[in-house]
Amino acid sequence: MDSLALIALADGGFDPLKLDHFSNFFWTLIIFFAALAPIWIVVMKPVTRALTERDAKASEAIEKAQAASREAESARAAVEANLRDANQKAAALLADARARAEELEKSLKDQAMKEAAALLDRAKAEIKAEQDKALSAIRAEVVEVSLQAAGKVIAKKIDAADDRRMVEELVGAAAGSRR
Repeated sequence: MDSLALIALADGGFDPLKLDHFSNFFWTLIIFFAALAPIWIVVMKPVTRALTERDAKASEAIEKAQAASREAESARAAVEANLRDANQKAAALLADARARAEELEKSLKDQAMKEAAALLDRAKAEIKAEQDKALSAIRAEVVEVSLQAAGKVIAKKIDAADDRRMVEELVGAAAGSRR
C-alpha cells in the first residue's frame, strides 16, 4: 500500500492533505459534499435505522426485564405473605390444640379426683359399716358372756328375756358413754 502512494506521489499524483494546491482542496470538498447526500441516504440511513431499532429493542427488553423483576418481587412478597399467614394459622391451631389438651387433662384429673374421692367415701362407709357390725357382734358376745357369768354367779335365773334386756341396756349405756 505504501509503495502505491509513493508511486502516485512520484508521478505527481494528488495528495489531499497537501494544501498548497487550493483548487485540489476545493474540488475535494465539492466531491465530498456531493457524495455526502448519496452516502447518507444509502449507507447512513440504514445504519442509523438499524442502530435506532437495536436501541428500541434493547429498551424494550430492559422494560420487559424490569417488569418481570417487579412481577417476581410482587410474587415473592405474596408468597412471603402467604407463608406468614400459614405460620400464624399453624401457631393458632397449635395454641388451640394445646389449650384443648390442657382442658382435657384438667377434666380427666378432676374426674379421677372425683372417682378417687367417691371410692374413698365408699371405703370409709364400708369400714364404718363393718366396724358397726363388729361392735354389734362384740356387744352381743359380751351380753352373752355377761349373762352366762351372771347366771353362774346368781345360780338362779329370773327370766332369760329380762336378763338379756337388762344386760343390753347396761352395755348400750356403757357404749353410749364412750362415744
